Parts: sequence; C-alpha cells; structure tokens
Amino acid sequence: MEWVYIKDLKDYVGKDVELRGWVRRKRSSGKISFIEMRDGSGFVQVVVEKSTVGDENFAQADKLRLEASFIVRGKVRTDERAPSGVELLASEVIPVQIPSEDFPIQKADHSIDFLMDNRHLWLRAKRQFHILKIRDAVIKAIRKFYWERDFVQVDTPIFTGAIGESAGNLFEIDYFDYGKVYLTQTGQLYLEAACMALGKVFNLGPTFRAEKSKTRRHLIEFWMNEAEVAYYEHEDNVRLQEDLVYYIVQYVLNNAYDDLVEIGRDVSKLEKVQKPFPRMTYTEAIEFLQKRGSDIKWGDDLGADEETILSKQFDSPVFITHYPRHAKAFYMQPDPSNPEVVLCDDLLASEGYGEIIGASQRIHDYDLMVERLEENNLPIDKYDWYLDLRKFGSVPHSGFGLGVERTIAWVAGLEHIREAIPFARTLYRVHP
Repeated sequence: MEWVYIKDLKDYVGKDVELRGWVRRKRSSGKISFIEMRDGSGFVQVVVEKSTVGDENFAQADKLRLEASFIVRGKVRTDERAPSGVELLASEVIPVQIPSEDFPIQKADHSIDFLMDNRHLWLRAKRQFHILKIRDAVIKAIRKFYWERDFVQVDTPIFTGAIGESAGNLFEIDYFDYGKVYLTQTGQLYLEAACMALGKVFNLGPTFRAEKSKTRRHLIEFWMNEAEVAYYEHEDNVRLQEDLVYYIVQYVLNNAYDDLVEIGRDVSKLEKVQKPFPRMTYTEAIEFLQKRGSDIKWGDDLGADEETILSKQFDSPVFITHYPRHAKAFYMQPDPSNPEVVLCDDLLASEGYGEIIGASQRIHDYDLMVERLEENNLPIDKYDWYLDLRKFGSVPHSGFGLGVERTIAWVAGLEHIREAIPFARTLYRVHP
C-alpha cells in the first residue's frame, strides 16, 4: 500500500493508501471514531468504524490520545464538507507511540508566556502550521526573485571584526588570540566586496542585534535578506526593492493563499498592494507628521509611532527617502544636490507594520569613506579590506537589507513578530 501525504489525497480518491502522522483531535462513540490527523503537509479526517477494522483494531485506535503518533491505512473518499474535499475510511490503525500524559497545550486561553515556553510543542498547532507555511513561501519567493534575475547567492560570515551599523548593539565574542569579534548585524560590507566580483549578489541568513527592545517588531536574532549591485545608483536601488516586495506579495497570494485565509488574514489588503509604491522624502514626512500634531523635529529618527502614522496613509508600502546624513550609517552616499542628506530609503510596510527595508547608495570614494569612518570613531585598521574596495576599480553601487520576519509579520497580518520565526530570541527569551 502506497505511503502518501495528506496534501496529495485529492489525487487518490477511491484508492487505498497509507498515511503516517499524529492525532490532532479525536471524538468517538461506541462504534465509530473520528480522528483529525496531521502529517506536516496538511490535515484530514480519518473515520474508524468498528465494523470495518474489527474489534481488536478498533480498541487499539481507541487508545490514541492527543498528539499520539500513528499509521493508518484505508480508502480515500470524497467529503464535500471537508476543507480538502476528502476523508479517509480506515481499514487498519497502527499506533506508533501513545503519550503517557496529557498534551500540555489543549486549552484555548493559554497565556503567551506559556505558549512560548512550550514553543517546541506549540509549533504543532494549526495556526502555527499555516504561519510557518507562509514563512516558507516568503523565503522561496526571495530566492526565486533573485535567481530569475541572475543574482548570485553569497553567504556572508556570522563572525565579523568590522562593524556595519552602531557599535552599541553588538554581541562581543572572544575569538582565540585574535581578540574581540562580533556576531554579525549585517552582511552588507561583505556583499559590497562580492558585488565587485560578481556584479549582482544577495544573501539570506541570521543576523544579531543586542538591542534591549521589547516591542512587537523586534527580535534579537532574526533573518535578513540583503542585496548589493555594482553600478546601481539610488533610483535603481529603489526599483529593485519595489520589485522584490511586490514579487513576494504576489508569490504568497498565489502559493499560500489558503494558509493566509486559515489564519484570518484579510487578503484583500494584500491584493491592494500595487506598483509603483508611494514615496516621500524624509523632510516631507517630518512636515506631514508635524501638521498632525507630532513634536518630531528635522534630524530626529522616525520611531515606530511615526512609521505607523505614515504607513497607514497608503494601501501599498511607502518609501521614505533622503534622511539626514547624521541620522544614518557611515557608508551612505551624500546627495550631490544637498550633502546634508544621503541617498537612502526606508520602506515602510502598509497597515502600520513599519520598516521592512533599509537601503542606500554606498560611498564609493576612498577619501570620503575615510572621512566618514573617522567622523564615526571607527578604527581605520579594521576596515582596511573595506577601503581596498575604493582603491581598486571603485564604482557607484547600492544595496539594501530586508527583515524577513518583519516582512512575514506584515504579509501574514501577525500582531507580534515572535510568531514569524520558529524559535524566537527576544530580550527575555532563549528557551526553548
């Protein structure tokens, strides 16, 4: 008898198959049991009738409890009431392992702390299943987008001696006799080197920020997708980000639509996302906020509240461009028409989800880069290799970083970013 997965059962109507999985729910009477089974690919109802499986096998099936593992063999039949359109009439039920105690997660009103303490088991919940399927679709979309455009994936290091952003939010590690190194907060500097060799490059991997933040938008360990392109200037960079985010949304709508619906996402809001995305300069954003009563001043960074106000004005994500030079990282190219601002952008997701991309054209002039490093009190010797990129065939180049979990939280409509990653690392959580 062929072992198949639940997601494929619709192709086996009228045929005998074998399923291997776990009990999600169960209800029974004296002569019939209904088991909701999951196998990692989907969910299906298994009907176990005593008259079909026999007294002994029915008794075995009756011993199954929540999250017991089991194998079932039977015939696939149509059931129009079922979400998948099919169910399985069992001919044999084979328990694999029956828990000796009750599954910890059974109530509908467990606290979030309890659920996060049991994240290793909470992942089995139907909602978490669908969220992780959406995450998978987002990651597939990212890679597919770049590969369709002939980008090369370059895996950047986790340990680094060069700081890409602020030194205040780095995890320090003693690295044998070398001294202090850091867990990476960005792979950007290494991608800049790679784009000078390969032209168009991207990465996708974990990054770490030691920010003591407890907001719904922050994780200590999170995944970042970064891209870097030689000869790209600011406008090229903005278009690439716009194309990527639009591609992700369309891919998820086309490939994980049912998962979005299952978790209650209002897909009509995603369907309203259209190119071109709206744009505002930083200066225009400050003026907009001030007219609505904000006390923010030119030169201040935009916080979560300000980002929420701005992004709620539009159905699509909005670009905020040309931030003040002193509010941004050392490597950003000044605007030739106004050196007090830089050629950069933040992309704010719609519906108040805030920044999902930070981007800029990079400084390609050696002397200006040295000047900016000194301004930021960064050790020149640690950036010798980075400065070499400005010595040998330097060209204008641009790139960005997309926060994967923030993007997932927006696409899935999650209230908190902790559900967007299998095992969240937050200010007070490293277990499990």
